[in-house]
Amino acid sequence: MDLKIRKRWSLVVLLIGLPLYIVVAVTLMNWLDRTFGRQPIVIEVLIYVALGVIWAFPFKRIFTGIGKEE
Repeated sequence: MDLKIRKRWSLVVLLIGLPLYIVVAVTLMNWLDRTFGRQPIVIEVLIYVALGVIWAFPFKRIFTGIGKEE
């Protein structure tokens, strides 16, 4: 993929994909609360941190080099 295409895809991922992922992550946390009860705050923070990092791994190739000049 050339840089121009990667820049466009990165915008799509950040403007559409990331908000959708946030909705899914919050829905997952709400489901965990309903199913297993409220977890200790440390576990909730660890889950949110893990979910906050995991989304970027599939898109690592798209985001590599986006800040470079064309």
